[in-house]
Amino acid sequence: MPKVSSQPETSDLAVPATAPTRIERFKARLPQVQGILRQQSTLIALFVVVLFSFIRYDNFDTITIYSMLNFNAQFGLIALGMTFVIMTGGIDLSVGGIAALASVVAALASPHGFFYALIAAIIAGTLVGIVNGFIVGWMRIPPFIATLATLYIVRGVALKLINNAASIDLDQKSDFTTIAGTTLGNGIFNPPIPLTIPLLVIAFLIGIFVLRYTRFGRYVLAIGGNPEAAKLMGLPVKRTLFWVYTLSGALSGLVGVLLAINLNGGSATEGNGWELIAIAATVVGGTLLTGGVGSVFGTLVGTILLGTIVEILQLENNYTLDHGGGLYLNSFWQDVIRGVFLLIVVLLQSRFQQKRARKVT
Repeated sequence: MPKVSSQPETSDLAVPATAPTRIERFKARLPQVQGILRQQSTLIALFVVVLFSFIRYDNFDTITIYSMLNFNAQFGLIALGMTFVIMTGGIDLSVGGIAALASVVAALASPHGFFYALIAAIIAGTLVGIVNGFIVGWMRIPPFIATLATLYIVRGVALKLINNAASIDLDQKSDFTTIAGTTLGNGIFNPPIPLTIPLLVIAFLIGIFVLRYTRFGRYVLAIGGNPEAAKLMGLPVKRTLFWVYTLSGALSGLVGVLLAINLNGGSATEGNGWELIAIAATVVGGTLLTGGVGSVFGTLVGTILLGTIVEILQLENNYTLDHGGGLYLNSFWQDVIRGVFLLIVVLLQSRFQQKRARKVT
């Protein structure tokens, strides 16, 4: 009887897997790292810009940061409303005009006190937003045409309210001056925090919550991603568009109060180009112009980034005058920088969309 070996055949032996090398592990993680860098690119850029400013400029300190945030709060609030509009695939060109109209309304109402003027300005902005929402949502007029027409209308109304004058002063007996100088953390923070900074933070926290955790936020993204599919799914497309433009108008009305505080009056000619600043901050923050993808937090970071870059241009001019070296840049470079940033981001977004389309097909 032949002897049977208890040892397995050589061909049946499992080949032990070799451990991946360090280079192979790096290559495997590279797509994940690239995705993180792409998603957080604006935040990384902001960190680099702020670090550069602290190293290069001696007077870039907490006071400078507070002043920059205080000034850019008005752009941030407009950009917040613009973010929701763009996420639906629309655009709102009337935000600067609404802010100018609201500043005039606030100035006219200032004899009755700050809070009365605040409510009046927000109501004025909300009413214009309601008109935009009705025209875009129910009448199905393209947002570009609808809000461009509204822009000219509200500027004309603002001029008519103050008898074709360029501006109107606040009532010096009102409490606007007291409110404008209000700060938080006296005796705790040095320097104390301007009131507009926590207002900006609270508004964006609410915006983040609405986008992430409410049906309204999901509706906004769904409509921007594919409006026809949203209709077939039974989503309230018209009502959502109505509220999105109403929100944008209300925030622009609030910005009008901040404008009145900064100017110590209302101006019918201010706010020119603010819609472009808001669009730039929104797009730089990662919101696609085609809609369906967006980030409220990214818009906040984009607003601060653009504001910091403008601040650097001013600091660089002072540095040049003080040290006899560096680069002197005129004020028009602010618009150039914003335009370049917007162009670069739009080009990157277009490339990203093309890659995503190729993956789908």
